[in-house]
This record gives sequence, C-alpha cells and structure tokens, in this order.
Amino acid sequence: MADGGYLFIMTILVTGGAGYIGSHVVRQLGERNETVTVLDTLVSGFRSAVVHGELVVGDTGDRELVARLLRERRIETVLHFAANTVVPESVSNPLKYYGNNTCATRSLLQCCQEAGVKHFVFSSTAAVYGIPAGGIAAEDSPTAPINPYGTSKLMSEWMLRDLGAATALRYVVLRYFNVAGSDPGGRIGQSTINGTLLTKVACEVAVGKRPHISIFGTDYPTPDGTGVRDYIHVEDLADAHLKALDYLRRGGASSTLNCGYGRGFSVREVIAMVERLNGRPLKTIEEPRRAGDPPSLIARAERVRQVLGWSPRHDNLEAIVRSQLEWERRLQREPQLQRNS
Repeated sequence: MADGGYLFIMTILVTGGAGYIGSHVVRQLGERNETVTVLDTLVSGFRSAVVHGELVVGDTGDRELVARLLRERRIETVLHFAANTVVPESVSNPLKYYGNNTCATRSLLQCCQEAGVKHFVFSSTAAVYGIPAGGIAAEDSPTAPINPYGTSKLMSEWMLRDLGAATALRYVVLRYFNVAGSDPGGRIGQSTINGTLLTKVACEVAVGKRPHISIFGTDYPTPDGTGVRDYIHVEDLADAHLKALDYLRRGGASSTLNCGYGRGFSVREVIAMVERLNGRPLKTIEEPRRAGDPPSLIARAERVRQVLGWSPRHDNLEAIVRSQLEWERRLQREPQLQRNS
C-alpha cells in the first residue's frame, strides 16, 4: 500500500498465536515472510512457541489495545485463535466460555469494523454440530451443540456472518475436528500444561509424565465402544489457514469449511498406536462417559479441498502420533519450553 510516497507493509494480527494451533500458523506465516503481530495473554500460550513475528502480551477482549494495534500496524487481516477450548470445563464453567470466547470475539469484531479490517479467519470447531446423524458432519449439517464450548463458537460464527453481510468484511470460518500432532521439524509443539487432547495425554503417559490415561466411555455405539474422532495433523490445519488467507486475498467469498480428513479412529486405536511407537503398553483406566462428548464425529471434508485448493500432507495416524511423541520427549529433556519467564 503506497501513501505519500511511502510503502506500508500490511501486518497480520494473530490472536492466540502463542497457543498450540496459532503458533504453528504463525511459524508457517513467518516461513513465507509475512509480517505478523501475535496477541496472546500467555495464560495458556508460550513465549517460546512464537518463533516469528512480534509478540504483544495482552487480551483480545481489551478493546483499547486491539484498536490501537489494528490502527497503528495497518492490519488488514485477523486470524482469530484466542479461546478456551476444554469441553468438560465449558460444561462446569459456562460463563467463562461465553465471556472469553463469545464476548471477546464480539469486542474484536467491533474493533475490526471500526478499523476497516478486510479479511478475518476464524478458528471454530466441529463441536457446533453436536451429535450429527451417523456421526458424520458436513458444512450444511444442522448445528446443535451439546456443550457451552460449541455454543460459544457458534455464536461467534453468527456474529461474523452478520457482520460480513452488513459490511465489506470477508471471512473464512474453519471448523476443526480433532487437532493432533506437532511440528514435524520438532521446533514447536503442544506445550499445554495439563492438556486434555487424547494424543497429548497418551504420549505424556508414554514418557512417564502421567501415571495413566483414562478412557471416558467404553459403551458408545462404535466398533470398540470408545469414542471415534477425525484426527487432523496440526501442520495440515495450519496450512489450511494460509490457504484461507490466500483465498480471501484473491477476492474469495466468505465461506465456512470443515477441517478434517474424513475418517475416524477410536480412542483405543489411538492408544494402541502410541503403545506400538513407544514399544510398551500404557496403563489405562476405564471411566464413565463425560458430559458433552458425542460418540462419533467425522468430517465431510471435500469442500475445503475444493474451495481453498487444500491438500493435506500428513493424513496418517502413525505420523501424527510419532510427531506428538517426539515433542513430548523433547519437553522431558527441555522443561524450560513450558515456562513463560
């Protein structure tokens, strides 16, 4: 953008960019020389995960801070990851999720409107579908979330939809299925303290960080009685965000897209893969179902390929688990990676 003889480089704002998924996106953006500002509270994110761009420590719900960043850095694109994401916690503490996920997003969107932000990529979730018929969800499947986490994200989708209809803002909503794995290069990974994602918990048991893994629900109507999920490698998911950014820059229309591989694995299958790669069995404890967990959730994922030209490169459970296990081993050797000081 030229202005009075000066050339201004447009910066991308990534909220929650020090977190698990956001940090992988930031790394990929940096690798192609995009100018990035990361906004993160560091409550659940990590300084060490921000390997490109500039980190600003602050809250997405801080309207004054966000407005200043958008204005001073001439930001034209926002990638919004900042959110709480633990389903059981959302059931026990719903207002936390409506506050941090929905209300903060509303504040962010108002700042974007006032600053004339052109493009917005939103981190949503398959939890908006609830329990879809046959356990498979397409973008046009009914949205009927069964937990506050899914509802908080769906409400944000609605706000974005309505703002896009009323203004020139164009957006891509990416509905994630089960994100797993870590950077295959071993530079960053999922460092979340007391993480709840299955692959991380199982790999922490494998390296001796936890004594056992709980299997929540063994009586689901699935082949082995445990929950079935569509696991997508974080590296492929990050690439989908860059494809979404390119799509919007080319003038693409606002879209809502599933991010998954279109096939599922059960809890027992994931644990078995960790055991095989680690060379020893894991201690498992069978427990009752958790509130808010659907039996099966698999993506219809043709549309993201068609619209964005996205082609996953890590659609392999062994590759996903191997990258996660290697990262957990690195965290054991370098515990400072989980400190923010």
